[in-house]
Amino acid sequence: MTVLRRTLRTNARSALRADSLIRTALLAQLADPGGEVWLVSAWISDVDLVDNSDGSFDFLLGEDTPPRCRLSDLLIRLARNGTAVRVVTQKVPANAVFLERLALAESTGMDLQVFLDENIHEKSLVGPGWMFSGSMNFTRNGLARNKESITYTLDEQAAAQAVMDYQHEWTASGV
Repeated sequence: MTVLRRTLRTNARSALRADSLIRTALLAQLADPGGEVWLVSAWISDVDLVDNSDGSFDFLLGEDTPPRCRLSDLLIRLARNGTAVRVVTQKVPANAVFLERLALAESTGMDLQVFLDENIHEKSLVGPGWMFSGSMNFTRNGLARNKESITYTLDEQAAAQAVMDYQHEWTASGV
């Protein structure tokens, strides 16, 4: 099994940005739904991830997609299309808009769960066979401004282990 790993060190002056990698991973997950996606971060903004103003992504996102597709939109579409979506974050004012949007979808019976944990500090996004981890919170500043280090890994075993660890920590403990 081949393991692929790339670490990005981003900042406002760099051409390297993590949002394009995250967008690609989530769109690929939409193209092949299933498994579980975990977003774990103390701070999460509902950042714009996909510019669909010209309809280029309608085949993946559906024709009811807004011109700018936010992180919450992608996670909700994943849940609607058969991927279990789990979000672990803190209940802080900065996360309120993102959490409100997810709460509306969570109440519709989709396989989407939000866990609030005041002690969370880890930052990761994990899906079937892939994961992001590092210093970056999933916020506008984390994606575009701050000096961050984020590692993107394609490794089925590592991603599966992370999912099992998260399941044990949050779904088994009932946080």
